[in-house]
Amino acid sequence: MLFGSRARTTLPTADEALPGRDHRPFPVPTTHEVLGTPLEGPWPEGTEVLYVAMGCFWGVERIFWRMPGVVATAAGYMGGSTPHPTYEETCTGRTGHAETVLVAYDPARTSPEPLLKAFWENHDPTQGNRQGNDIGTAYRSAVFWTTPGQEAAARTTRAAFQDVLTRAGRGEITTTLAPAGDAGPFYYAEDYHQQYLHKNPNGYCNHGPNGLTCPVGVATLPAQTQVRPPA
Repeated sequence: MLFGSRARTTLPTADEALPGRDHRPFPVPTTHEVLGTPLEGPWPEGTEVLYVAMGCFWGVERIFWRMPGVVATAAGYMGGSTPHPTYEETCTGRTGHAETVLVAYDPARTSPEPLLKAFWENHDPTQGNRQGNDIGTAYRSAVFWTTPGQEAAARTTRAAFQDVLTRAGRGEITTTLAPAGDAGPFYYAEDYHQQYLHKNPNGYCNHGPNGLTCPVGVATLPAQTQVRPPA
């Protein structure tokens, strides 16, 4: 995590971004530690992928691997200019990437609406380039879709949750909504970031219910799956 005045809160241009490299500079596990599925695929035919950014990817990934119908999740970097970034580079804000979680799911068992309901209800989408104590463009809120149904759900749930925020006097949503193709490649994060809170159950997490309900989708996260912020 990068806190305080050293954190960058404006996105770099492509010319300002770090140069990166033409290949991944570290290994990535082949198998999801919790779900036992391929981390990078291939997944069963028909699997759909949604990308979400809502602050530190450790807590975000745990929210989604616990949800019914999810085939695989992974921590990574998306939305920037630097090819194949590292964690240290992303934390400087000089790659332009947001810490992002890949959510691969079976559309026969779930849909974008409950996934996005969990997205809106488990972080503060009004904070801009930060999430709680984590400050910088790497911690911005975003949804990157890969299907028309995901786009429709992203826009519908955003509008519904903004109504809830407005009634509660909680401000305006700053979340970026964009096609995954416009956000650029999803780059997998280092081995130790994958399923981090499974490997480190008492590790840092600042995600959990924000006290508001998005009135779209079939159900909120069951109480036993919710990730609560540290005291």
